[in-house]
Amino acid sequence: MTNSTHTSAGPRAGRREWTALGVLMLPLLLVSMDVSVLYFAVPAISADLEPSGAQQLWIFDIYGFVLAGLLMTAGSLGDRFGRRRLLLVGAAAFGAASLVAAYAGSPETLIAARAVLGIGGATLMPSTMALLRTMFTDPGQRAKAIGLWSGVMTAGVALGSVMSGVLVEYFWWGSVFLVNLPAMVLLLVLGPVLLPESRDPSPGRFDLPSVPLSMAAVLPVIYGLKEIAVEGVHAEYVVSIAVGLLFAALFVHRQRTAESPMISPVLFRGHGFAPAVVLNLVASFGMMGSAYFTTQYLQSVLDKSALEAALWALLPSVPIGMTAPLATALVQKGVNRAHVVTAGFVIAAAGYALLLPAGTASLWLVLVACGVLASGMVVVVSQMTDLALGAAPAERAGSASSLLETGGEFGGALGMAVLGSIGTAVYRHDVPASAPDAARETLGGALAIADQLPGRAGDALATAAREAFTSGMQGAAVAAAVLLAGSAVAAAMTLRSIRVK
Repeated sequence: MTNSTHTSAGPRAGRREWTALGVLMLPLLLVSMDVSVLYFAVPAISADLEPSGAQQLWIFDIYGFVLAGLLMTAGSLGDRFGRRRLLLVGAAAFGAASLVAAYAGSPETLIAARAVLGIGGATLMPSTMALLRTMFTDPGQRAKAIGLWSGVMTAGVALGSVMSGVLVEYFWWGSVFLVNLPAMVLLLVLGPVLLPESRDPSPGRFDLPSVPLSMAAVLPVIYGLKEIAVEGVHAEYVVSIAVGLLFAALFVHRQRTAESPMISPVLFRGHGFAPAVVLNLVASFGMMGSAYFTTQYLQSVLDKSALEAALWALLPSVPIGMTAPLATALVQKGVNRAHVVTAGFVIAAAGYALLLPAGTASLWLVLVACGVLASGMVVVVSQMTDLALGAAPAERAGSASSLLETGGEFGGALGMAVLGSIGTAVYRHDVPASAPDAARETLGGALAIADQLPGRAGDALATAAREAFTSGMQGAAVAAAVLLAGSAVAAAMTLRSIRVK
């Protein structure tokens, strides 16, 4: 017996809606690019603005922290006050903050501008997804639109670092922010003409106490996980995660008992919504966990320059543009979604398995592995996004979108922390015991010390450290492959009776 959600087919979208989708791709691409756009601009910013170590970290991290912390608030605001309105307000804020960031004269100004960019990004991401839900009421067309949405979002992260390198190479560092302006202006001009307004007709009062509770639940956990990935497991980071989980419990209690909650429990009554959020989180875990290793592998093991590494890293994103539409086509031809998602997880697990024979000179093997992994994960993300939006009531599309996005942020941070910790543990075990302490901490530290050692001693340390890092990457790949294989089984079991009409 096949169970279905409440969603039924609506009128088919025409040229206007597909044109509007193209307009929506602009802010989505830029928001995803801004996650990585500072990768190559940081040295130039440091030379110009001379930030302290702490200020430099905040310049890089404040965008992601603010975005993650405000996603649920922004999604709820869009449902109440209008998704198009919130999108346009966010676009104006994003454009203005980009202009301020480009010409920032001090670290404090740049940090503040990046924070406002995070606020704008938090309004743009759930708004674009929610508008897809309202513009494409036909399930088949919605699935195609979401496939394109997923591909653009994934490609934007890879493209951001490359664009950063090219712009910094030929212009000044502020140019990485100015590229946002034309797209935002175009959105502000065309958005009111092409995009329909939509909101919850009976939203109830906005629950203000849920705003600080949601931020207190998300930010400490994201912070703790990110720091564990970089610094290792320390008491203060574990405490940060514990504090966030405590506030998460309080937030959930508030949503279950408030008269007009920010995130309505009704969302989780939609058949398939909860599994979609969880499986999407796992997909983000796999994607970001892979990125943590492959970026370092290209730069530090293969000794590529930062720009060379970014250009090579673009190759695995090529098949992404084909896999999501292919998955959508299979589902529309009658293949059970459970089988497609299960296949996505199996493909991703195979991508991790391909890393197992990698050595310290396996450029093409690693790139192929990343391409296979990314293809599988995009299949999962596109299908779970479509399932979640189809299962959610149309009036709560913004809240549903924000939960998916927040889950993705958690999954990415968790992937970096867990797989990064496994890789670091293997690295420290395999580095020679006679190596200096700094060399036993990180590959970067080992290479820096190796450069200072004479002749064969330096070469031997660098070789040993690169081999140890590769072994750590393989250890993390085993853990990730096992997790994704288990997720394939879970997807097959939980999704087999779910079909959105």
